[in-house]
Amino acid sequence: MSCILHIETSTPVCSLAVSENGQNIFVKEDLEGPSHAVSLGVFTDEALAFIDSRGIPLDAVAVSCGPGSYTGLRIGVSLAKGIAYGREVPLIAIPTLKLLCVPVLLYREMPEEAWLCPMIDARRMEVYTALYDRALEVKKEVSAEIIDESSFLDVLEERPVWFLGNGAAKCREKITHPNACFVEDIHPLAQMMAPLAERAFLDGQFVDVAYFEPFYLKEFIASQPKKLL
Repeated sequence: MSCILHIETSTPVCSLAVSENGQNIFVKEDLEGPSHAVSLGVFTDEALAFIDSRGIPLDAVAVSCGPGSYTGLRIGVSLAKGIAYGREVPLIAIPTLKLLCVPVLLYREMPEEAWLCPMIDARRMEVYTALYDRALEVKKEVSAEIIDESSFLDVLEERPVWFLGNGAAKCREKITHPNACFVEDIHPLAQMMAPLAERAFLDGQFVDVAYFEPFYLKEFIASQPKKLL
């Protein structure tokens, strides 16, 4: 039995959800952002009032941990840490790129051998990306990539790759291999965090509330200056 509050603010979309035993019982989203500083506090007050009025004890807080917008992540993680500390519950960190894959796995039919390539938009033809199989096992760690006609050719020669996220659309003209499939309108949303957060909760995969920091894009850029020039 678990009740988890989920917070997602890594992109211009701001969303919050509450799940009980892996099923969402409360969802709030603002797709018109960025307005995290205004919307998230209101969403949180409503969510906590919702579970408190029903006598549901909060067991954990899950937050999308990037890569993503510095401002968005800072707002989301700061609030998540505050709630976890104040309610004396553990904090769960969910990788944003892995979260992007969840709606595709849940609601799309895809070949067994296909890999998922979530992309978060950066400047010009740059994206932040990783590769996962259908079990969400990491096949390529998070990296910053400048997309051109040769991007992912080695993988595409071997299997279908499904590209998704707000960085994928601008890559469609460059990645034209027949094994490339582009999935539109996929956003990292709090309501999709429940399967990942529930698994982490059951496995005891928590982060330190005091010292946890998200995966900021600007820090990733600073660590790889030569690649991005």
